[in-house]
Amino acid sequence: MPQSTDANLASITGPHCEDKMQYLLVIFVTVFLAELGDKTQLATLLFAAERQQHPFLIFLAAACALIAATAVAVALGTLAERYLSMVPLKLIAGLGFIAIGIWTLWDHFSVA
Repeated sequence: MPQSTDANLASITGPHCEDKMQYLLVIFVTVFLAELGDKTQLATLLFAAERQQHPFLIFLAAACALIAATAVAVALGTLAERYLSMVPLKLIAGLGFIAIGIWTLWDHFSVA
C-alpha cells in the first residue's frame, strides 16, 4: 500500500530535514557549476543575442529543455543503478573525464 501524504511529508520535514537540505544544496551547486560555460548555456546565449524572440521566451524554453534533460538523466540513472549496482560507476565516470582531459590537452599541444 502506498505511503500516505502525511508520511511523505514527514519524510521530507522529519529529523533528517537538515541533511536533505544540505544534500539538495550540494546537488544544486554541483550541477550549476557544471553547467557554467557548457554548450547548452552558450546556445541559449546565442539565441538571446539574436534578439528574434523575447528573452523570457528563450529563458522558458531553455529551462523546460533542461528540466526534461534532467528528468531523462534521473530516470536513466535510477534504471542503471538497478542493473549496474556492482559496477563502480563513479570510478568509470572519473576515468572518462580524465581521458577526455588528456585527449584535449594532447590535441592542443600536438597542433601547436
